[in-house]
Amino acid sequence: MTAVLNARDLTRHYLVYRGLFKGYATVQALNGVSFELEAGKTLAVVGESGCGKSTLARALTLIEEPTAGSLQIAGQEVAGADRQERKQLRRDVQMVFQNPYASLNPRQKIGDQLAEPLTINTSESRGERREKVQTMMQKVGLRPEHYQRYPHMFSGGQRQRIALARAMMLNPKVLVADEPTSALDVSIQAQVLNLFMDLQEAFNTAYVFISHNLAVVQHVADDVLVMYLGRPAEMGPNELIYARPLHPYTKALLSATPTIHPDPAKPKIKIAGELPNPLNPPSGCAFHKRCPYATERCSVEIPPLRPLDGRHVACHHAEQINA
Repeated sequence: MTAVLNARDLTRHYLVYRGLFKGYATVQALNGVSFELEAGKTLAVVGESGCGKSTLARALTLIEEPTAGSLQIAGQEVAGADRQERKQLRRDVQMVFQNPYASLNPRQKIGDQLAEPLTINTSESRGERREKVQTMMQKVGLRPEHYQRYPHMFSGGQRQRIALARAMMLNPKVLVADEPTSALDVSIQAQVLNLFMDLQEAFNTAYVFISHNLAVVQHVADDVLVMYLGRPAEMGPNELIYARPLHPYTKALLSATPTIHPDPAKPKIKIAGELPNPLNPPSGCAFHKRCPYATERCSVEIPPLRPLDGRHVACHHAEQINA
């Protein structure tokens, strides 16, 4: 199948002013991320806060321009696209945000907010737009009388259903979901996740699902991209990474996932220290100062993302660690 989303060495750096005498510094928020995503598939992006997940989301949804690298949406290169082409590309990629209430206009009725993408991007009549909105509301579990209500009249789970419905109004090829369930109660999370999967099956939409909850990721993802300080640490099929993680950082993340029936054969792995300062990242492998397997080579040489055991891993010693 042809990839609907293709990223090659996607990079995003920011200039940060540090004060009168210190001048500017560069934050390397995203450093060489590459992947392909097919229609109807889900790529989950996981990692600690500050690893570059949300920066990647902003780059994929064209909110921010990449500093370097290539991004193709449905075969169309984003760099160099003219105004009309960018308008179409923005229709093809939609986003669901973490806080559904903040992403909705509190002064506008839900029906009008759901119709807005159609008003801006199509020439359909008012009646046609209303019919499409009501159909989509039904798909996400909202009742007809909700059409005339305002966001504050809904629960958190209902608001996220509204946000998801709005994102799907234009039948996008790619949906980027940035922590879409983290603000919801656990019981509601399951309902919203099932709704995501039902809509994906109905519309064959490709998902980029950003989350710090590895239990959620295991439930929804086809492939997993583990990031650390702006770089990919490990990437591959969901079942392989969860069954046998190869990168020390992936191992530590998975060992910290809460479980009802913990396996005594799998002890908890504690990561020493804090996430490095992105204004002053360590040389070599970004994880080497916290890694129990680090050697002198790790402190001077950045490990490439290389194929190993059915996935890609960025670790010099992955074979020896997992022998």
